Amino acid sequence: MLGGPSENPELWAFLESLHRGELLSGTVTAIERFGVFVALDDAPDHPVFPGVGFISFAELSWRRFEAASDVVQIGQRLSCEFLQFDTWNLEARLSLKATQPDPFQVFADTIAVGQKLPGQVTKLIPFGVFVQVADGIEGLVHLRELTWTPVETPSDVVQVGDKITVVVTEIDRERRRIALSRRQGSSAGV
Repeated sequence: MLGGPSENPELWAFLESLHRGELLSGTVTAIERFGVFVALDDAPDHPVFPGVGFISFAELSWRRFEAASDVVQIGQRLSCEFLQFDTWNLEARLSLKATQPDPFQVFADTIAVGQKLPGQVTKLIPFGVFVQVADGIEGLVHLRELTWTPVETPSDVVQVGDKITVVVTEIDRERRRIALSRRQGSSAGV
């Protein structure tokens, strides 16, 4: 722990004044393997870190990314939502993705169960395949929903990059998941 209110009174007072959901502006100062530090505009200096604001990887973007530098750059100006005061590290936990609409929810508003969609196979797993049906939106086709005839492994039927037609069988907004069927999108016996 970096000390209580008596050791860093100015920083402690600043962090205690923040409210969940408040928008804070700042500049990205460091990208580490565990997250991103942000120097907040109105904050005092941090005694240890290169910024009082911190964004974990989970809070950077709704979209999947390989490295934090795919989302933000050092020196970039950001506006983030305040999540909580981390009293152990004396930092403001921030969310960048909370300031952007969730593309999954936006997409879910435009589709319905039973709807046919064109898609592209992005990944094969033992029990099915992931299919991209929109930019940044993937759904799962379970192995049993791939074909009318049982198969041992997805690669018996499709490969990554294949374009297929799928039918939406379930939309789970809470878990941000879409279940798809290729079988229902094709004629029996195919």
